[in-house]
Amino acid sequence: MNAVVVTGVSTGIGRGVAEALTRRGFRVFGSVRTESDGERVRSALGDAFTPVLFDVTDEAAVRAGAERVRAQLDGQTLKGLVNNAGIATPGPVLHQPLADFRKQIEVNLIGAFAVTQAFAPLLGADRTLKGAPGRIVNITSLGGKIGSPFLGGYCSAKHGLEGLSETTRRELLMYGIDVVIVGPGAVKTPIWDKAGAMDTAAYARTDYGPAMTKLSEFMAGGARDGLPVERVGDLVHHVLTTRRPRVRYALAPSLFFDWIVPRVLPRRVIDRYFAKRLGLDQPAAR
Repeated sequence: MNAVVVTGVSTGIGRGVAEALTRRGFRVFGSVRTESDGERVRSALGDAFTPVLFDVTDEAAVRAGAERVRAQLDGQTLKGLVNNAGIATPGPVLHQPLADFRKQIEVNLIGAFAVTQAFAPLLGADRTLKGAPGRIVNITSLGGKIGSPFLGGYCSAKHGLEGLSETTRRELLMYGIDVVIVGPGAVKTPIWDKAGAMDTAAYARTDYGPAMTKLSEFMAGGARDGLPVERVGDLVHHVLTTRRPRVRYALAPSLFFDWIVPRVLPRRVIDRYFAKRLGLDQPAAR
């Protein structure tokens, strides 16, 4: 049975990916931060799912998790590693607490780095294992290429993950391990609910107060109108099984307007679009 490790499977995209893979006959090792989350997902997905307890920001726990997975592979390689775990904590660059910004970098970027280091041997960097080399799928975002106001920490981490993916793919050529980026836009996951339900009171007295309120409304729309997580799960399955995957896949409710247009138009035009949508084109009161 092909085995894959997926991080952050308790909800959202990670849960959708785990479900899509187990449904197609894969054995999935999924990272969760609590035993109760692990049992909940296992009861839903069945015996093809095995929870692995670790937080991606805890290097020792990540490496211990890799050893637990190794013990169950019986000398075989992993088919894939899906770096999915992520968080978004909106706030303006001029006012967001450093701890909030740093946490997003730790989870979304450094966490993926730690997990990749720990599990790469199981994908084939350890030449004593039997089986074909596996693939790494890094879940970034449209925000990995397009910076959005008030998502500085999230977009910085996802931009960084894009660069890390490029570097890692080239370094791992000697092992035959491929690295592929999947960059979704809005997906119906709790990350939008959590971000949209954020407490904007801390920023209410700043010049960004009204714009932050508009952002909350936009986040609520993402939770309502985003893609179903099944679309991401199906794409990850394709990436892991197709003979020659592309190096990057974009996925969005409207690929033309959400991805192609912002990539084609001049950056200053996109600046004005964000300014108008969030009210950032209005001079701050004095």
